[in-house]
Amino acid sequence: MIQLIADNRIWFGTDGNNMPRLKRFLSEVQSGMVPISIWYNKDVGHNQEGRQELKKLFDDKGYFDGPKPVRLLRRILKVANVKENDIILDFFSGSATTAHAVMQSNVVEDSKLKFIMVQLPESTDEESEAYIAGYKNICEIGKERIRRAGEKIKEENREMNNITKFDIGFRVLKVDSTNMKDVYYSANEYTQDILAGLETNIKDDRTDLDLLYGVLLDWNLPLSFSHKIEEIEGITVHTVDNESLIACFSEKISEKVVHEIAKRQPTRVVFRDSSFTSSPAKINVYEIFKLHAPNTTVKVI
Repeated sequence: MIQLIADNRIWFGTDGNNMPRLKRFLSEVQSGMVPISIWYNKDVGHNQEGRQELKKLFDDKGYFDGPKPVRLLRRILKVANVKENDIILDFFSGSATTAHAVMQSNVVEDSKLKFIMVQLPESTDEESEAYIAGYKNICEIGKERIRRAGEKIKEENREMNNITKFDIGFRVLKVDSTNMKDVYYSANEYTQDILAGLETNIKDDRTDLDLLYGVLLDWNLPLSFSHKIEEIEGITVHTVDNESLIACFSEKISEKVVHEIAKRQPTRVVFRDSSFTSSPAKINVYEIFKLHAPNTTVKVI
């Protein structure tokens, strides 16, 4: 308290007889503003404004009850004093107004904010306009809103010098179980039919992308890394983050393809077990990488 008084931090009003209050200087306040507990419609909008914003994106169809206005989320970002490269997380994404606000802020303030939207796939009412239009759950509305909002922002700001660098891309990831088949049996319980079903240890409904992002998680690599798909000798190859990782999940990979991948000397490489016709073929892969890329970490799933 003595230090506060010495720093002239305690203010007793203009006549010196009021209840003491603590001073805050402008240089110490986030984004140069003091947030107040009541925000008025004229400053941050209202739900009707949020609904109109959504209708403008969806050909005059609202599709979502009570969306927040973009101005409100932009005010929250400002009060939170977000920095140029911060990541904004919204655990209750709804119609993805937060993503819309982040993209708008990136253009207006020339920042590079990123967003992560999280939303349970809550089903839409089967009699609602959204359901009839093909949006079976809230996530589908949010994804389409992000696409349309990004394009609209680019169109409205096409004269700005930085608009060509404006990134409206995003990825959609879903929480799921492991890509690997579950094993419930002890050794003496296996039958020939069970063994036949385990010719591959990967679940039948999993795609290359399922496997790739599962590997990224296993290796604790960011899911936002750049990702390129190409073909080598007719075999699909995934390159992540400029060869931080190369993945190939095709069946029966030729030795020529393995040599080509190894010559690129990726930091990590991953194949699926069924890519090789035999154990000697799999061992040979490790030998090829010892020859061309001894520092590459090789993994087979």
